[in-house]
Amino acid sequence: MERRRCDPAVSKPREKRRCTISHAEKLIEKLSRNDGSLTAWLADRLQRPLPDTDPGSLGAPELSYGRHLMPPLPNSRRAAVLILLYPTAAGWTLPLTLRPETLSVHAGQISLPGGRIHTRELPEQAACREFEEELGGSAAEFSLLGRLSPLFVYGSNFFVQPCVATTRERPQLIPNPSEVERAVELPLSELFNDARHGGHWIRRNGIRFRAPHLLWDGCRIWGATRMILGELISVLRQWSA
Repeated sequence: MERRRCDPAVSKPREKRRCTISHAEKLIEKLSRNDGSLTAWLADRLQRPLPDTDPGSLGAPELSYGRHLMPPLPNSRRAAVLILLYPTAAGWTLPLTLRPETLSVHAGQISLPGGRIHTRELPEQAACREFEEELGGSAAEFSLLGRLSPLFVYGSNFFVQPCVATTRERPQLIPNPSEVERAVELPLSELFNDARHGGHWIRRNGIRFRAPHLLWDGCRIWGATRMILGELISVLRQWSA
């Protein structure tokens, strides 16, 4: 994270002390104090075209060749996830889930609450329903703000629609043990903390490749979840600007 840069106070006595605050630092300050203008701005911003981003800037793993942003296969399953924003002592925050090792798909990974879209169900309805099933809370208290870009998770053949919502107070998170090992609450300000960003090596089918990640609460946030948060980062940068 870029630090505030100030000219030394011992410089020319008659010269005013100059201090500049970086773009990221301004954004971290606004997110940390639960600036109430965020949700109204997001509700408007998400109705317009989203920023152009490439897979690399979103945090796609190596060797994915942009497949996450390609059209889904004809037999792909539709799914939705929910980015729920709420105020806490650490500022605007969203919940993630650590998936149990016993699951057949993406076991032991960090994900956004969500799941498969049922017949005649809208993505927002599915995202809220799955949130309630995984973490409890009451979707009736959520205010939907809009959508981010859909993502093709080719490893599990899901076409995922991220939805964004907010609630006035932190929900009581009660993880469903069959689907969630524990909840992981991520302050939005940490998305702009350079110390949280890194990468790790993965070996699959004899191939070794690197995956960008976010580190928080002892967890690596990578893959599709990292890419969805990558687009959220791009959108939030415009709020600060």
